[in-house]
Amino acid sequence: MAHEALHGRILSLVGEYYEKAHAARAFLPGVSKVHYAGRVYDAAEMMSATAAVLDFNLTAGRYAAELEAALKAYYRARRFLLVNSGSSANLLMVSTLCAQTAPNPLKEGDEVVTPATTFPTTLAPILQNRLVPVLVDCAPGTLNMDIARAMEAVGPRTRAILLPHTMGSPWHLAALRDFCRERGLYFLEDGCDALGATYDGKPAGSFGDMSTLSCYPAHQITMGEGGGVAVNNRLLVKTALSMRDWGRDCWCEPGKSNTCEKRYGWKLGDLPRGYDHKFIYSNIGYNLKITDLQAAIGIEQLKKLGEFVAARRRNFEIYRQALAPLADHIEFVRQDPRAEPSWFGFPITVKPHVDRAKLIRHLDERMIETRLLFGGNILRQPGYRNIPHRLHGDLAETDRIAERTFFIGVYPGLTAEMREFVVETLVGYCRTL
Repeated sequence: MAHEALHGRILSLVGEYYEKAHAARAFLPGVSKVHYAGRVYDAAEMMSATAAVLDFNLTAGRYAAELEAALKAYYRARRFLLVNSGSSANLLMVSTLCAQTAPNPLKEGDEVVTPATTFPTTLAPILQNRLVPVLVDCAPGTLNMDIARAMEAVGPRTRAILLPHTMGSPWHLAALRDFCRERGLYFLEDGCDALGATYDGKPAGSFGDMSTLSCYPAHQITMGEGGGVAVNNRLLVKTALSMRDWGRDCWCEPGKSNTCEKRYGWKLGDLPRGYDHKFIYSNIGYNLKITDLQAAIGIEQLKKLGEFVAARRRNFEIYRQALAPLADHIEFVRQDPRAEPSWFGFPITVKPHVDRAKLIRHLDERMIETRLLFGGNILRQPGYRNIPHRLHGDLAETDRIAERTFFIGVYPGLTAEMREFVVETLVGYCRTL
């Protein structure tokens, strides 16, 4: 048909446009920016996105269904639900436990143990659901929650533990999962930074009752915005779907009707018998769905995950070896020997005699991007200083991270010339100390 031929021509032109308009530029040390993260893509993503535009479905459709199926298989999950961001994924994950259709739902005032070194939207859903965060310190040198302290922090009102995989490096994951099972606690993984990481050979994100994914451009794969929730606990599948999709009781896919084969045969709540099941709401939910345009990009990105993760690990190891002579000035992160991280960045903790602010400015002047470790000590952030919480123990390591840690990029877009310039700059600075 004529339109099919035109469709092929359009995609071919998009591929040609990519080659001409998105070609890599030469790196000029001190002039070109060395990003801490960024989009890595080729013509395949642009062509897939264009095909979705030509379909003009706009909302979640066949591309979203394909990507959800692929991520469900990757996480070995009961269900994978795409959402519009990693932050929304965390909101959906925590809110699912508080929904009235959840098994033994969490109530206002119930506690969730989580680290004080965190990203704001890891903690925010706990507060937004009127739960109480129990904040604990990090294990020294790991940037990850101190598992022993987390276990000690469990009290009579504790219902869940939420573990972020900081910098894409899982920490004592199996031990915490087993502890939660023994105590009857929900175990949640914030895996937004950790796609591609494994623990005991299994994907990080497959251990908890639920786990989250972010596809922001800084992460292992990107859709621009976007993310998702892997639901591993079968008892939470329907509730999580309901909470993502307006709180509805119906589980039909978009564009489908009468999956239950009794659309007008339900009697729920105080509604009249036969009320259309597509418009019955069992939970106070959200609309957090993704679009097919985003999912079309995600499908092509996921195909590249293996090479992306390999590049991150390679860049991390190159930096570790090249910067090893600076051990008198900086400290490197420790990892769990049972883990294979999918590094989000290369963390550096400066020794007390090194002024972190001056070092970061020095790097910035040479166009080398850095980032601090998210919220640092979240209780010192202006928006979180007066939040309801319970503190278990001191936050000595958390404060050390807030005051002395930063990271540089390891994303696949780095070239050998960029890495060499970063190493030369760091080594040169430390020689002046």
